[in-house]
Amino acid sequence: MEGDWALRLMNEMLWNGMLIAGPVLIAALATGLLVSILQVVTQLQEMTLSYVPKLFVSAAVLLLLGSWMMHRVTQFAMEMIALIPDLN
Repeated sequence: MEGDWALRLMNEMLWNGMLIAGPVLIAALATGLLVSILQVVTQLQEMTLSYVPKLFVSAAVLLLLGSWMMHRVTQFAMEMIALIPDLN
């Protein structure tokens, strides 16, 4: 296995991980920011208030994009399994 080949596989793995985790993380970040702004405006400083909306938004994103995420992971896994005979 050459170094550039291993780096390409690592790059592909990290890129897929970012694409799969990104939508959930961005949605949770945006929800947390909106809840924080709402807390500042209403002067309601409850620490646990942001957890429930983030949980619901994350679950909704997972329900909406879960099939695409699973398809992406299985495609990547099948590509990696297909590369096993080429390993020396």
